Amino acid sequence: MAEPIDPIALASALINCPSVTPASGQVFDVLAAALEQLGFTVHRFVLGEAPDGPTENMVAIRGQSAPHFGFAGHLDVVPAGEGWPADAFTARVEDGLLIGRGANDMKSAIAAFTAAIARIEQKRGTLSLLITGDEEGYATYGTPRIVDWLNERQIRPDMILIGEPTSVDRLGDTIKIGRRGSVNMWIEVPGVQGHVAYPHRTTNPIAPLARVIAALDAVHLDDGTDAFPPSNLEFTGVDTPTHASNVIPGSATAQLNIRFNNLQRGADLVRMVEEVAGREAPGATVKARISGEAFLTPPGELFDVVVGAIAEETGVSPQLSTSGGTSDGRFLIQLCPVVDFGLPNATMHQVGECAAVEDIRSLERIYARIIARLVG
Repeated sequence: MAEPIDPIALASALINCPSVTPASGQVFDVLAAALEQLGFTVHRFVLGEAPDGPTENMVAIRGQSAPHFGFAGHLDVVPAGEGWPADAFTARVEDGLLIGRGANDMKSAIAAFTAAIARIEQKRGTLSLLITGDEEGYATYGTPRIVDWLNERQIRPDMILIGEPTSVDRLGDTIKIGRRGSVNMWIEVPGVQGHVAYPHRTTNPIAPLARVIAALDAVHLDDGTDAFPPSNLEFTGVDTPTHASNVIPGSATAQLNIRFNNLQRGADLVRMVEEVAGREAPGATVKARISGEAFLTPPGELFDVVVGAIAEETGVSPQLSTSGGTSDGRFLIQLCPVVDFGLPNATMHQVGECAAVEDIRSLERIYARIIARLVG
């Protein structure tokens, strides 16, 4: 058996490394050192340039045979923001809480899984950690490149657990068995700028953009499924380049996001918006960025093992959910079944982000049960 690892100490060491997305360097050094002591072969690669890079990724592997159980996560975090009473990148424990940026999302889960590995004798199979530095950003050089790296070497996990904070009111009450897809779009309607008192010399783009917005707001995408809520289209911004009260602007733009279930495909939704924009505002252009497609993991061994480990440790029967934002599961589902499970998520991305020390230790024990069932 390996020397025990304190998940609180490891999580604190990771928090103490500022790693705003896209991340590389020191925070990966800390995790690599812990995994190498556990006998893992650690592969690290940095890709890309600003603004979406440079991004560091890590694939750590121990073992060669089946089954191959992978744990996925991210070491990058969102910016700290204003209002912290102390340095957001100096971990501290107060009143039973580990406080610091990344304590909840998701450095503590990575620390808990690493500590869980030290608890269990791996008697068979393969363990891997697939860790990116660009989950909170656009993932341009993040987990999709990990998938490429694995495919190039014909390495394929049989199942993957992602340590995202999925619990809601208490540890273990929710796991994610799928995620909605997400697409962002920007609609621009051209016009001709001029003085508001001389409208005959201008072309006002705002009215046709308003028609586009009204038409899209009236679209009913679907009623959802047994596993997913209805898809929803939400406008997130409307703007013009000029804000003077006596100027008709030369263009007007609207920004929207669609979170969609597995009845929809991102490319089809983009075409739908393009058609509406072209009809209501001829000459309008649409730019789109599909963050990921919806996916669902069917019942199977991974599902059963995770649910069973949670119930054994906490006595809780978790809700199976597809709600919330996207995760890197949207890329990893190309490889194998994927389930997300981690800490209660109430403080993720907030000022004062924190996680209960006892929840982190309980999560370590749950992860240890999962590892023991699959490769112990």
